[in-house]
Order: sequence, then C-alpha cells, then structure tokens
Amino acid sequence: MLSTTLRTLRTRWVTFVGSFVALSLGVALIAVMGLALASSLDAPDRGPERFAAAAVVVKGQDTLEVPTSIGDRAQKLAQPRAVPPDTVAKLRGLGAVVEDRSFAVRAEGGPDDLVGHPWSTAAFAPYHLDAGRAPEAADEVVVSGDWARPGTGVRTDGGTVRVVGTVSGLGFENAVFYTDTRAAELSPRSLQLVVDADAAAVRDVVGDSAGVQVLTGDARRYADADPDRDSEALTAMNAMFGTAGGVTGFVSVFVVASTFAFAVAQRRREFGLLRTAGATPGQIRRMVVHEALAVGVLASAAGCVLGSYGAPELAEWAVDESLAPHWFTIGDYTWPYHVAFWTGLFVTLCGVLAAAGRAGRTGPAEALREASVDTRPMTWGRRLFGSALLITAVVTLALALATNPGDLLHRKTYVSRPMLLITAAALLAPVLVRPLARLIAWLPARLPGAGGMLVRENAATGVRRTAAVAAPVLVTVALAGSLLGATATLDEAKATEVRERTAADFVVTPAGDAGFDEATLRRLRAVSGAEVSPSSSSAVYVLEDGVALIKSDARAAEPEPLAATARLPLAAGKVGDLDDDSIIVNEEWERHTVGERVDVWLGDGTRTSLKIAAVMTVGTGNNGVYVTPRNAPAAPVDRVDVRLAHGAGASTVAAGLRQAVRASGGEVLDRQAWVRATYPETNRTTRTGFFLVLGIALLYTGISLANTMVMATSDRVRELAVLRLAGATRWQVLRLVGAEALMVVMVGGLLGALVAGLNLVGMWSALGLLSVWTSIEIPWGTLAAALGACAVLAVVSAVAPAGLALRRRAVELAGTRE
Repeated sequence: MLSTTLRTLRTRWVTFVGSFVALSLGVALIAVMGLALASSLDAPDRGPERFAAAAVVVKGQDTLEVPTSIGDRAQKLAQPRAVPPDTVAKLRGLGAVVEDRSFAVRAEGGPDDLVGHPWSTAAFAPYHLDAGRAPEAADEVVVSGDWARPGTGVRTDGGTVRVVGTVSGLGFENAVFYTDTRAAELSPRSLQLVVDADAAAVRDVVGDSAGVQVLTGDARRYADADPDRDSEALTAMNAMFGTAGGVTGFVSVFVVASTFAFAVAQRRREFGLLRTAGATPGQIRRMVVHEALAVGVLASAAGCVLGSYGAPELAEWAVDESLAPHWFTIGDYTWPYHVAFWTGLFVTLCGVLAAAGRAGRTGPAEALREASVDTRPMTWGRRLFGSALLITAVVTLALALATNPGDLLHRKTYVSRPMLLITAAALLAPVLVRPLARLIAWLPARLPGAGGMLVRENAATGVRRTAAVAAPVLVTVALAGSLLGATATLDEAKATEVRERTAADFVVTPAGDAGFDEATLRRLRAVSGAEVSPSSSSAVYVLEDGVALIKSDARAAEPEPLAATARLPLAAGKVGDLDDDSIIVNEEWERHTVGERVDVWLGDGTRTSLKIAAVMTVGTGNNGVYVTPRNAPAAPVDRVDVRLAHGAGASTVAAGLRQAVRASGGEVLDRQAWVRATYPETNRTTRTGFFLVLGIALLYTGISLANTMVMATSDRVRELAVLRLAGATRWQVLRLVGAEALMVVMVGGLLGALVAGLNLVGMWSALGLLSVWTSIEIPWGTLAAALGACAVLAVVSAVAPAGLALRRRAVELAGTRE
C-alpha cells in the first residue's frame, strides 16, 4: 500500500499541489507569528528619553491604587496631581528646581505630533543647538528637526511665532521650545519637576507626601510621555497577528478538507478498482491518510523554511508602519518552528479524516460507474455536523442577545463568531447549491441556445464540484462582510449616538490641551444670542464586586446648560437632578438605581460618595458618566456646546463665537461639521489586522480555486470532447466552462453574503437592545473587489486547462481514461 501511495503522489501531483501550497503558507505564517511573539516577550525596557541627563525627577501622583481582598488594583488618573506647593518650596532649598510642561502644538508646515516644552528642560534630554540661539521673547521658539529654519515665521494655534534656533531631533518626539514664561502661559499646570540635588536628600524632603514619586536611574522613563507605549504596541501587534494566525489555521483546515474531499470524490472509480482487486476499507483509509501525511510533512518543512525568511521581513514592515517599536527585531528561537511544524501536521490530519472515512466506504461497484452525477453529496455526518454548528451559532447568538448584548460588540466576539456560521454553511452547502444554481441560471437558461441550460445543469448536477469551488469564495466574502461590516456598523452606531445626543447648534473646541481659560469663557458667555454649556473631560473610578477597579469616562458640566444642549439617553431619572452631591451613571454599573449612593474616586483620586441622579442606557459602551465641575477637579474645559437663543441668527452667533476664541485659539463648528469631525474610526492596528486577515483569506481562496478548478476541468476532458463531437465549437466550449466558473463563484458569493448578513443582523439586533438604532453598513466595495478577484481566478483556472486539453482532437479526448 505504501508503494501505491507513492505512485499516487507522483501521478496525481496536481491533486495535492493546492494543499501543499496552502499548508506551507499556513505553517510559515504560524512560524512568523511564533517568532514575533517570542521576540516581543524579551522586549527591553525603554530607557529615559527626555530626562536622560537629569539627576532626579519628582512627579506628582498619577496612579490610583485601591486595596482589595486579592491585592491592590491600580488605574491611571485622568487628572494627575501636581507636586504639593509646600514640597516644591522645600525642594528649592536643596538646589535648582525646573518645572516641566508638555502640551500639543499645531503649526502650519510642521509635523502633526508637535509637542511644546519650556526651553529650560531641553538640557535634560539633552538637546543641543545646531543653529541660532535660545528663545528670549514670548513669540520666539526653538524647534527640533529640519522642518523650519532660524528666521522663519510659523503660524501656530497659540499665535504666530518666529523660529530663532534649531536642535537635532532625538527620535522620540518633535519638539517646540518656548521661553519658560510663555510655556507656563500655554500650559499652567506643572505635574513634574527636575531637582538638581542628591536623590537621598530629595527623598527625605518628599517623605510621606501622598503619591509623590522620586524618579532616578531607569525609573526616570516614567516621566516621559506614554512610557508604556512599547508594551502597548507589542500587545496590539500580537493581538493582530494572533487573529491572523487563528484565521490562517481555520482557513487551512477548510482548504485542505475541501481539497481532499473533492479529490476523494473524483477518485471513486480508482478506489473501486482497488476494492475489486482485494483492498480492504482500512487499507484505502490508510492510503489516503498516508498521502496526506506525506504532503503535510513536506509542506510543514517548507513552511518553516519560508517562516525563517518571512519573519524578519514582517518585523521590518511592522516597524515601518509604526505597528511595532523602532527597536523590534526577530530573535534566535527554535520553539516557534516546532509549534508550526506539528501544527501543520495536525491541520493535515484534521482536514483528511472525513475524506479518508468516505474513501473507505467506497464499494467495488464504483469501478463500473461512468456517470458523473453526484447521487449522495450530503452524507449523514456532514448533515449532522453542519446542522449542529448552525444550531449552536443561532443558540449562542440568541443567548448573547438575551443576556449580554454588549458582548457582541467586542472585537474578539465579532471576529470569532463568523467562524461557526462559515463552517456550518460550508458543510450544508451541497443542500443549497442546487437551488441557488437554478436560481442564478434561471434567466440565462431561458435565452436562445443551449449554453444557459448546460451551465445550470452542470452546476446543479456536479454538486460536490460546485460546493468545493464555492467554499473558498464563501470564506472570503463572509469574512470580508462580517469583519469590515461589523466595524463599519459599530462606527456608524457610535456616530449615531453622537448625533442624537447633541442638541447644540455649535460646538467650540480649544486649540491645545490646556483648554479654555476663564477670560475666553467669559467672552463666550457674553456672545449675544448664545446659550453656552462648558464641559470638561474627566473620569470616575468605582470598585465593583469588591475586586475590580473600573474606570468610566466622565464629562463635567452644569446641569441646566447640559440639559439645554444635550439629549442624554436616559432610562431613569432627570438631568436636572444632577448636583454637586450626585452623578449620572449608565446601566453597565453594578449599582444603577436612582437615589442609591455609590462610593467613587474622582479623576484626581479623591474618594467621595455620590447619589445616583439618573441612569443612561448602555449604548455602544461610550456613554460614560456625568458629574458637575466640582467633582472634576483640575479638569480643563475642552468643549463648549452652544445653543441659539430664540430669534438669534446662526451666522451672527457664529461670528461672535469666532471673535471670542480668536485670542486664545479655538475652532467653531456647527453640529453637522462637528459630528463629521468626531466620527469614530476603527483603530489603525485593528484595521490593518483585518486587511491582513482578508489578504490571507483571499490568498488561500486563490490557491484553492486554482487547484480545484484545474482538478475539476482536467477530470471533465471526456465531457468536453463529447460537446465538441456534438457540434460545439472550441470557443463555445471555453465560454461554457468560463460561464460555469462564474456561476459557481456567484453561488459562493451568495452563501458568503448570507453568512455575513446573519452576523451583521446579530450585531444590529444587539445595538437595538442597547438602545442604539442604526443602519447596517455593508462594505460593498470590498465585497465587489473580493468577488471580482475570485471570479478572475476561477475563470482563468478553468479556461486555461480546458483550452490546453481542447488542442487535441475530440475523438482522441473522448477515448481518454482516468
């Protein structure tokens, strides 16, 4: 039997080449992701950047720590505390103290991520002047990089400034340095400072000051902006590649199983002859498994080799796309290759088991069959497993909608849930192929000529062939529609929430991070015909179940102006009941009964008890909470909602608002423009990961389509010859083959669209239960592009071998045997 297996591999190599390529790519991708994961686990800690040359950095409290029965729980504070003034005074007695400030700067012609600092902090990086001099006046700056030269005038959100010097960029930021006085005006709060003194003496002075940190050595990196960005980037990158790996494994099993199932169906006469010659069912099954194992071993080994070359390229791409830190490289590890190799063999066995069982059930009488009609395309096992998966998908969806609809909005859920429906649809495809084929070909079959009728009957009769070709198209279309449609629908739902909750006619936002100062707010309030509602972004923390410290985004506003400019989605209570002793929460909170008191920590870590004044619906999860400004200490006003008074003219009020913010900088947008400007977009890493997943799916689809179409067309040589002998021209036969390929792709596309539609309807229903009624967003462009690519691949893969076969005489082809 082993010699038979080897001869089969040699003579039927076309049958196995698709599985070989698919497995090789799958193993290569698993090896790449394993190498990337191993390299990220040994990631070095980022060293100090802005304060690499500073002796000691003293930083105010920026973390809330709450003791629980299972240990302390911590969250970053929304409004970190400054170093207490009395502590600063004592530190000045030890040596020079330099207050640090950081704030966003928008400048014409400058980088998008410009950040401003006082000039006195430049020496701690250290920055050195390349040209020009230090700033001396309020309108003078020094910039890093080469985007502006000394003497250049630059318009910024804080007014026009003149560049008087430049420093070389150090790679971690694009900086703009102002005089210390001007920096203090642009960013009044200083949260950390540098002390030129002995670290032990500084610690003695700080003593037990609540939350004040003394940073030395490598710990000075915690004074940099976003010191954990490397670990966050690696986590996001690993999640992206993990998703891609999961889809790769799923599609690999799918492609291999589909290929082997079709190959077994094609070889029923061959197996029948072996059974007639005395082979037992067990020998037939072992032969099929041995064939698969041989392909699996070779493909897994080739995949490991490809992975060793592909991993460095992928790491370089991730760095170039800013998906990974600039230092990220692939290390020298061996365990990812073991994982990839054995996973490849496991995938092979998973894909071939069902086909081996069917091969073993082939009877000797199959050797006598001449017809290609599929008499039993649906086995009991396929029907059972397909129905079970479909019922499981429907039941789990119903349970999620009944118990926790918000879970359907999470990325891990809407990425994994389509897999059940895709598998169920593929297993049950033979049941749907015949009616779909007849439906699609209904009109062509009624046109003059026999072409439409032949296309319909060939597709409806060769159910296994049609299902095998349609399956990879189903996967691609279903994934594209489900993943991209889910993110687009969720983004539109969030935008719908913004539109429905905004009753303001105008929204005014500040130019920088410091927010609006009191003088600007007085000018805005003085605008004739404008009813203004200033508000601030903050946070509230609550301990749920005694062990989970939950952070909720908060917006602080006065109750009456808030009620006039916002339409909160309330489930109970009234906005007007909000006061300094109360809070508006949403239904996600463990305690959400109007009148009940909850213990919370405010954005600066202050603990207090507040009464629930009203309760909002859950929505998409961004409803947050509302408090008064007193319960958002140190939170700057970062938004002013404006409603027109009765009889006020919109253009007049808009002009007054722009005049009011001209001195401090700010933007005035009407409601529609502000909604467009704040329209939520899918996270860039998530979007890149989804396109990577779809690229993998499309690649596998191409492999499977090409392999299956070549196998199917080469198996139909005698059928095509009969058409030629019946009077059909060579071009008529080729058009028929191409039309069949197009129709089969349409069948797969319809099945994929059905799966995607069911998934999106589930998400839409969940949004409705969460009180967000929005439209279902379908990525028509992406679906059309994917379906078009599949159609081209299918037609080329079908017509090319048919054209080569038809170069021989029809009489010779009619006598061809398997």
